[in-house]
Formats: sequence, C-alpha cells, structure tokens
Amino acid sequence: MSRTLSYREAMREAMHEALANDPRVFLMGEDVGRYGGTYAFSKGFLDEFGPERIRDTPLSELGFVGAAIGAALGGMRPIVEVMTVNFSLLALDQIVNTAALYRHMSGGQFSVPLVVRMTTGAGRQLAAQHSHSLEGWYAHIPGIKVLAPATIEDARGMLAPALADPDPVVIFEHAGLFNMEGDLPDTRDDLMVDIRSAKVRRIGTDVAIITHGGSLSKALAAAGQLAAEGISAEVVDLRVLRPLDTAAIVAAVAKCRRAVVVDEGWKSGSLAAEVMARIMENVFYELDAPVARVCSEEVPIPYAKHLEDAALPQPEKIVAAVKGLFA
Repeated sequence: MSRTLSYREAMREAMHEALANDPRVFLMGEDVGRYGGTYAFSKGFLDEFGPERIRDTPLSELGFVGAAIGAALGGMRPIVEVMTVNFSLLALDQIVNTAALYRHMSGGQFSVPLVVRMTTGAGRQLAAQHSHSLEGWYAHIPGIKVLAPATIEDARGMLAPALADPDPVVIFEHAGLFNMEGDLPDTRDDLMVDIRSAKVRRIGTDVAIITHGGSLSKALAAAGQLAAEGISAEVVDLRVLRPLDTAAIVAAVAKCRRAVVVDEGWKSGSLAAEVMARIMENVFYELDAPVARVCSEEVPIPYAKHLEDAALPQPEKIVAAVKGLFA
C-alpha cells in the first residue's frame, strides 16, 4: 500500500515524527512557530509541541545556529531551519569553523548531533540573492554530511538517520520540489533511507547522467527524450554530496562509457567538477568520449523568467550535451 504526499508534506511528516518520538528533538529558526514556517513545513507545530520545542528565533543566523550547536553538545537533537541558503552565509563560521570541527579538535570527546535544513536553488523568479545553489561549498568541508533529497521518499526518510548521526548534517531542500507529489509506502521499514549512498533512478546502457536535487527531474525528463531517439540513459541521483559515493559514480560510468554531470551550481569550482575529477581518477580508460557537464551559466541568476530559464540547466541542454558525446 502507498499514499500520495507532496515533498513539503513528506518533510513535515518526518519532522513531526521526530518531535513526537524523541523529547530531545526541537525545531528552531525564523518564523517556524507562529507563522508555521516560511514554506509551511512546521504549520501547526507550535500549538501541538509548544514554544519550548518550536522556537522562533531573531533574525540572526550566526546566533541561533550557535545556540543550536550548544544545545547539541548538551545532549539535545536540534533541527535548525535556515530560510534560504544565501542566509546560511551568515552562519558559515558556526557551521564550518565550529560544528564541523568539534569532534576533531576535541580528540573525539565531543560530537555535535545537529541537523541544519535550508532551502536551495532557483527557478521561482526570486532573483540573484535568493537563487543560490551552494551545496558544493558545504560538500567541500570535512566533518559534516551533506544531503540533497530530490524525491518524496528521501524527503520523508532522510531526516531520521540525520538526527541519529553523531555529527552535523546539512540538508539542502530545493524550493522547486516543494509542491511535487509522489507515492510513499505505508510501512515504516520502507521509509528507511540510506544517507551514505547514491541511487540509480533510471537504468540505462549508453550514457550515465549524474545529478542531484532540483536537477534530477530534468535529468529524468532528458532521459525520456533520449530514449525516444534510441539512446539509453542511466540517471544517478547522488543525493549524498558529502561523502560522495564514488563507487556508484564509477560503476555507472564504467557500464555506460559516457557521462554527463548536471549541477545547478556554477561551473567554476563546482560539485560537477569534483565528480568529473573522480571519474577521471578512477575510470578514465573506460570512457569512449570526454565527460560533459551542464551547469548554470556564469552569471547571477536573473529575475526575468525567460532569462532565469536560460541561465539554469534544462532538459534540452542535457539532451544536447548527451548527443555531443556521440558526434
């Protein structure tokens, strides 16, 4: 049996379950309480769980992420909601220079079981300051796990193992997915999600399309178009950006002998570049063509819809990149 949920509903259900089952879990962030969350992820939580566990914070990411680190060190299991990824830059010192390093700098004496959720990505005409895809920045940092749920099952199932992890976990939720609907199993065992491994979302033989987050649906759409033209594409959803599942990447590329990496981040210094480097290090001699990538254009994301669409990876760009490998 299964039921239909939106991405937003799946994440909300995961947080509700965590709050209901573990008194150490609490949620904090801007507008998570009385307003019900900027994206309605915590609607109704304040009335049900009270202000001690659903905490509205001042507009100070540096302050409330730091407070959450202290709570985690004290035995709590905080979920911090950062409204959008660009605002997380105000908390970089706390995430990168404190939470990520405590275990190392304490010689293993302390851990920081903290989950930071943040909205990422473009595609909704929110202009340059609210359309960043900075997952690659965080995936660069030792000491944290970085997750990018792109499906209903991952939105529902990644939070519990993230909260159980003794070290900080950063979850990137692409805003373009929030209203996406899908089927979810009813049984609890089927909701368990591995937060260490990539997952093949479509099996193919001719080219591996490797992506994550908001670009997964575009990669799958491109694979459908390619199939109609006789090209079989395997679509790999990285979903765990740190640590990267190098074995899954290598297996897909060795099988298909061609690869396209799709990343909504900018090309320069991107996560796509890291994936390409691992392909070259591990499976270079299996390739029948150079690895290609489709990234956002090297510009601040425009506000105008037609320009925004032109700046971002799209199925048509992915199809063109794949066909270029067979030219």
